[in-house]
Amino acid sequence: MSRVTTPSQAQPGHSLLGEEAVAAFREGRHTRLYQCLGGQRMEVAGSSGVQFAVWAPNATSVAVMGSFDAWQGSALVPRGDGSGIWEGFLAGLERGDLYKYRIARDGYVMDKGDPFARRWEIPPGTATVLWWDDYRWGDETWMRERAGRNALDAPWSIYELHTGSWQRKADGSWPSYRELAGPLADYAVAMGYTHVEFLPLMEHPFYGSWGYQITGYFAPTARYGDPSGLKALIDHLHQRGIGVLLDWVPSHFPDDAHGLTYFDGSYLFEHADPQRGYHPEWHSYEFDYGRGEVRSFLLSSAHFWLDEFHADGLRVDGVASMLYLDYGRARGQWRPNVQGGNEDLDAVTLLKDLNRSVYSDHPDVQLIAEESTAWPMVSRPVHDGGLGFGMKWNLGWMHDTLTYFGLDPIHRKGAHDRLTFPIWYAFGENFVLPLSHDEVVYGKASLLAKMPGEPRQQMANLRLLFGYMFAHPGKKLMFMGDEIGQPTEWDHDGAIDWARTSQPDHQGLQRWVRDLNTLYRGEPALHGLDFDASGFQWIDFQDREHSVISFLRRGGHGETVMVVCNFTPVARSNYRIGVPHSGYWHEILNSDASLYGGAGGGNAGGVESAPVPAHGHYDSVNLWLPPLGILFLQPHR
Repeated sequence: MSRVTTPSQAQPGHSLLGEEAVAAFREGRHTRLYQCLGGQRMEVAGSSGVQFAVWAPNATSVAVMGSFDAWQGSALVPRGDGSGIWEGFLAGLERGDLYKYRIARDGYVMDKGDPFARRWEIPPGTATVLWWDDYRWGDETWMRERAGRNALDAPWSIYELHTGSWQRKADGSWPSYRELAGPLADYAVAMGYTHVEFLPLMEHPFYGSWGYQITGYFAPTARYGDPSGLKALIDHLHQRGIGVLLDWVPSHFPDDAHGLTYFDGSYLFEHADPQRGYHPEWHSYEFDYGRGEVRSFLLSSAHFWLDEFHADGLRVDGVASMLYLDYGRARGQWRPNVQGGNEDLDAVTLLKDLNRSVYSDHPDVQLIAEESTAWPMVSRPVHDGGLGFGMKWNLGWMHDTLTYFGLDPIHRKGAHDRLTFPIWYAFGENFVLPLSHDEVVYGKASLLAKMPGEPRQQMANLRLLFGYMFAHPGKKLMFMGDEIGQPTEWDHDGAIDWARTSQPDHQGLQRWVRDLNTLYRGEPALHGLDFDASGFQWIDFQDREHSVISFLRRGGHGETVMVVCNFTPVARSNYRIGVPHSGYWHEILNSDASLYGGAGGGNAGGVESAPVPAHGHYDSVNLWLPPLGILFLQPHR
């Protein structure tokens, strides 16, 4: 039985979009549409209720219907300003009420969820849900200090996870946002990570998309609880000193009938040209970036997660697919732009506007691009000719490194350049080194299974890989399960095989990652100049015959760490390395130490230099290099 007596037409109510706001919306400049479109709680003429506003410029009629009126519907009224927005007020509605818009165009009728809804039903339900809350945040200290935590010269060790498969409850169900908060924060703190990054948490119909096919650009997925629950999760992580990044997907959206596709009986959010509006690889629709209202929608979504959920940054998915008209398309499936090139000039405009607006309003967050091509200056300011992102994933490093590590060591000397080449472009962008979820799915094998050799050698290789990543210039990203050496691929329907941590070799790997994080966070030489060539210096990159490299990492105040990597299963004794400082060099980390599952070989805690010239230095040290091992050494001060 309905609570509301449904009139044939909703009351006029009070519009939240003034003339100036409408102009900004249409021109692609509005960044807070979530405050004025959708279902907004308000009081009109002494009656509390909800003001509805939806953009459907080509519709001939629009009604809002829901659980409050037995899905009968109340007609909304189009504004008379040419904005294409339909509005109306209904009194007596409550938080939690389900609703949809019934949109008609020339006899074609469709029921759509609200693009600006704060909450949706748990899939497979398709209705949107009226939601508002007065969540009281407790992360004031974090928010006050996060400019330093999120700075480009700060340590960034990112733990990437999929919320539904990091951990399961005893009955196999998902933990809620609130239930996840304590265990996840405890683990991130214990392991020494600085940030966690969630695969997309925006509402998505198909769980198997991992969140990358979004229908609710302003709603956390209801699978794990309500929006207040996600705020509580982020709040708790902040209070424990952990930053939070959210994956965000402005590159495409799914074709589910209740979502954005053909929203008002026309190509509205998607481009009308199928050569620009449909993505052949992902079987989903691409936004019409040339339309001002669509740009305002996407800008508002990005700002929403930063404003309302205190996110410390967004990892922007699929940037390459946005930038290129021919991305994933064969010859004849795309048309050049007005300048004759393959760049999507509208998408470039959107991305620059996104970065300008976000860094203007939130200078203490970071936007990180997943961009897989050589597009120049992705992480350089817009005013200098760049796209304006703070950082960019270094997928070239990832590909070269995993290809190299997948080789039998006997063949590695022939691929030595895969180790040394990435340094030559390492400072052209502000890079994140990603060992992400994409590398452990679809038959690619887990990181452990990628490593050659028998089980102990595989573990040694994986310790070496992680050590090499932490030593290499660039911020760090590791996907859940990799840090314990999970032997199988990631399965979104399962959970991390935490029982492995009771086994000594997996336990040792986990301890190694923890100690790498501790060293990385505490040593400015390993993070302070990640994006500056002065923070890196080769000692020797030419010993391909032994598959050994050595280099220095430097901080901005004279801090120095020497790194030596041996990529073969053969120990090297009396291996001489030139050093820039005479005296004693402490061995501060050794991947072959027994507590990490290694054989226990090393250099007895350190070595004294000798006045023997080597590698362009007046002094040198004589080292024992562990097989498939990495050493971190530091001069005594």
